[in-house]
Amino acid sequence: MLNTLQKEMNQFINRGLDRSLRLAVTGLSRSGKTAFITSLINQLLHINRVDNSHLPLFDPARNLRVLGVKRIAQLDLSIPRFEYERNLNELQQKPPHFPQSTRGVSETRLAIRYQRQSGLMSYLKETGTLYLDIFDYPGEWLLDLPLLALSYQQWSQELSQLFNDKRKNLAQPWLAKVAKLDLTALANEDVLAQIAQDYTDYLQACKERGLHFIQPGRFVLPAELEGAPALQFFPLLELTTEQWEQLKNNANSKSYFSVLVQRYEYYRHKIVKKFYQDYFANFDRQVILADCLTPLNHSRQAFDDMREGLTQLFKNFHYGKRHLLTRLFSPRIDKLMFIATKADHITSDQVPNLISLMRHLVQKGGSYVEFEGIETEYSAIASIRATQQVNVTQNGQKFKAIQGIRSSDLQQVTVFPGSVPMKVPNEAFWQTNKFEFDQFEPQPLEPGENIPHLRMDTVLQFLLGDKLD
Repeated sequence: MLNTLQKEMNQFINRGLDRSLRLAVTGLSRSGKTAFITSLINQLLHINRVDNSHLPLFDPARNLRVLGVKRIAQLDLSIPRFEYERNLNELQQKPPHFPQSTRGVSETRLAIRYQRQSGLMSYLKETGTLYLDIFDYPGEWLLDLPLLALSYQQWSQELSQLFNDKRKNLAQPWLAKVAKLDLTALANEDVLAQIAQDYTDYLQACKERGLHFIQPGRFVLPAELEGAPALQFFPLLELTTEQWEQLKNNANSKSYFSVLVQRYEYYRHKIVKKFYQDYFANFDRQVILADCLTPLNHSRQAFDDMREGLTQLFKNFHYGKRHLLTRLFSPRIDKLMFIATKADHITSDQVPNLISLMRHLVQKGGSYVEFEGIETEYSAIASIRATQQVNVTQNGQKFKAIQGIRSSDLQQVTVFPGSVPMKVPNEAFWQTNKFEFDQFEPQPLEPGENIPHLRMDTVLQFLLGDKLD
């Protein structure tokens, strides 16, 4: 009890003095969150007083104001520590591998010692320390946050509206079993488990085909809840409003319908709400990552699915200007950066197009954020760089290209990856054209070297530059 009170008091003091920053690294599945956090930690740990050429656009490093950075013990000892060393070891293998995707919640804390240049504290103390807390969690779990505001009926009806032809084809085994289910009959646990597994198989099939909007997210990445009845429910997509009312008024408390409602409500309140309260209620700054290139390879539906998923995220974060009272009692996100990942998978002249595509992707869901008066930015980066930019001469003309180890066949190739659209292409384009952006393996990393990146210094400048002044 005493340790808990001391921890809370330290957090309160650090927030009051603006000495701590909680960073939300947000993104859907396979957007590159783990790679981003690994690189961010690595870039900061490699800041020194001699050579900071790896971060030319991060002012505190370039101007030698950062005196040192180290990982320190996190405040909440019940959360697993982010496996930075394991991820670094993966990159140092021969051949190197990208870090494994996130399968649970983890945390890391950095202490950044810096030389003060402005503000009242600069007259009292020449040096300061900023404590940076970063959280990693599965992107699949993030899409459960909208359930906090939806009843079982509302959730089922929302999914029904998003149920396009591609999803219906993938869902046929599950839909066939639901159609035969008498929702008023006494529930059989084994039958519910079997149908829930069919629904989970459908969600996995969606994920494999590039569809991002998957609910509930824990079904495809259950962690410690695997096999629990809390994950054995599914939406009812075919019911009319009248049928919903009849079932709510007449179904027995032990019927299939009632058990489905009970399990959904348990999942919503005991799992999703706790996840939100523990990790998402007190963030100060946020980056939202999106892989805009891979969905282009799949279909217009896959791209729209990702846009819908990102749009849902904005509803569950607190945005607004930070001042003393909000820092202490109601933390809000005052800086938000939208980041398109895998910018090294295209030529440098296509990066502005990728940033423009990212802006069009989120403007519907994120446009209101700018009206809150917070600072927003759009960028395209490679957290862990996999390719090199090269110039190729063909038929007497020079072309920009990229060179790297292609993931599909592990061959070193030099390719022109194609043009990136500046905005989401219209339906007619998708019917006659196809995108083919390759995936690449990371570059070899020797022990002691900083992770090669593209534009991570601009991210650090946006997120931390004003706090290290």
